[in-house]
Amino acid sequence: MDVSELSPAEQEKFALRGETFVVAWSTLLLALLALSYCYSHQLLLLYGDAVAHMHIARRIIDSIEPGFRQMGSVWLPLPHLLLLPFIWRMGWWQTGIAGAFPSMAAYVLGSAGLYRLARQWLSPQLSLVAVALFALNPGLLYMQSTAMNEPLFLCEMIWAVLLLVEYRRELEADDHARASRLLTLCGVVLVGAVFTRYDGWIFAAFAWVIALLPMLRRDRWQTRTGGAFVLFTLMLAVAPLLWMGYCAKQFGDPLDFMRGPYSAKAIDARTSKPGAPHYPGWHSMPVAELYFLKAAELGAVIAQCANLLLVLALTGTAAAAWKWRKAGILPALLLWVPAPFYAYSIAYGYVPIFIPLWWPHSFYNVRYGMEMLPVFALALAFFVAWLAGVVKKRWPVVAPYLPWAFIALLIASNITLAKKTPLVLGEAIANSRSRVPYEAAYARGLAVLPANATILAYTSEHPGAYQQAGIPLKHTINESDYYEWTPALKNPAAAADYVITTDNDPVAKAVAAHPQGLTLMNIVCSTDQPCVRIYQSNRHAAGGSITQK
Repeated sequence: MDVSELSPAEQEKFALRGETFVVAWSTLLLALLALSYCYSHQLLLLYGDAVAHMHIARRIIDSIEPGFRQMGSVWLPLPHLLLLPFIWRMGWWQTGIAGAFPSMAAYVLGSAGLYRLARQWLSPQLSLVAVALFALNPGLLYMQSTAMNEPLFLCEMIWAVLLLVEYRRELEADDHARASRLLTLCGVVLVGAVFTRYDGWIFAAFAWVIALLPMLRRDRWQTRTGGAFVLFTLMLAVAPLLWMGYCAKQFGDPLDFMRGPYSAKAIDARTSKPGAPHYPGWHSMPVAELYFLKAAELGAVIAQCANLLLVLALTGTAAAAWKWRKAGILPALLLWVPAPFYAYSIAYGYVPIFIPLWWPHSFYNVRYGMEMLPVFALALAFFVAWLAGVVKKRWPVVAPYLPWAFIALLIASNITLAKKTPLVLGEAIANSRSRVPYEAAYARGLAVLPANATILAYTSEHPGAYQQAGIPLKHTINESDYYEWTPALKNPAAAADYVITTDNDPVAKAVAAHPQGLTLMNIVCSTDQPCVRIYQSNRHAAGGSITQK
């Protein structure tokens, strides 16, 4: 292709495409290096949620009743569906490698999308400032090596904003064919966000409003874009209704994810101690916002610059909102949505965040702060652009070097963060100290059982034991096997060759009520964890087995 034959606008698009590919390939290399490091240091399975995500994906294809019924009710399904092409390999499931593939792809696409988004208004050098804060963040590099869904949601946020920006520009240029395609694609991305995290429901609602504003001109409804907007609206409205319909069918309550036994509300009720003070931010949105923003700051830069980052981000946002107010900057403000969303969620949604810096001086849900990385990155680039404009008036020789100076500072900050252990990795390590050795001991107890034995167990609490032991889930009768589970609890010895209980779980209660035909053969106990008891049934001794679907 002879680029010189293209129009200036086409040349600009061609150049931007090339720059974006360079960013994508560079971040892919970073992703692979991070995965290699995390794999060699056995960091992929530290998050209990990462193990649980892979457990849900695995049981969709490997259970007595495989299929959509295995998706559960609290976590949304897209991250688990994206794991399906990888989770079927036993080795990838056991090591956690299966969880890295979707997250790595999301990280690379998110980094490339952020660069392309920044380039809508900024130079390549200034756009690299945003990429340096986002893509080099050691916490994000760790998370993209795991099955956690934060990298996927960040990617969806970034691309939804980018597509909205481009849609609005094409609409202003009266290119309705391209505007309609961009809006439809944006709808697809937002549906993905709706099926990834509940934050996506609110994010999609604000995105719909931003997409609506340029459609308020009556003549635009008679174009292809008008039809695309109707489709866009239907997609965003139907997506959450589909999930509520699924919950209603499977669990008898369309809002089971909000008030069911595994919801945040139910977990809070089980873990709160009567008379003890509630978590910080409870029914106080200002305090809740402080905790969320502090978690976001500490995850993004070194502690010494945490407050400064927020000030620069706010300044950069204000400068951009003024300078590019007529150049389509409005969709970029969507990236601030996590700030009020989590303030409300902490205050009234039973979603606490604990950071080691403040009471109660521990780790819990600090990873939610990562959702501010895109807006911190983009807003910092806007700030540098504004600062360069100010400096250029007095020291024009210095201004071109400002972006590179900030990139160097961000590289130094990220190296320091990595050496001091990223906040999200600190959370993973802290919350896995007792779980990991416990599940390893549990797995050793499982490993001695016959390969084709049928096991009755409650697997949601510690699925990592079955993962490490390499036991196919179709050899278990567990709480997700709706038709077999309840009858099995009424007669455990007749249901399976081995019955495994942990303190006070449903199987333990069933064994206490129906102990006939069971012989205790092993007990596994560990500090701060419930004891596991492995029973052999007389059915196994008689050579019995169950018929599996």
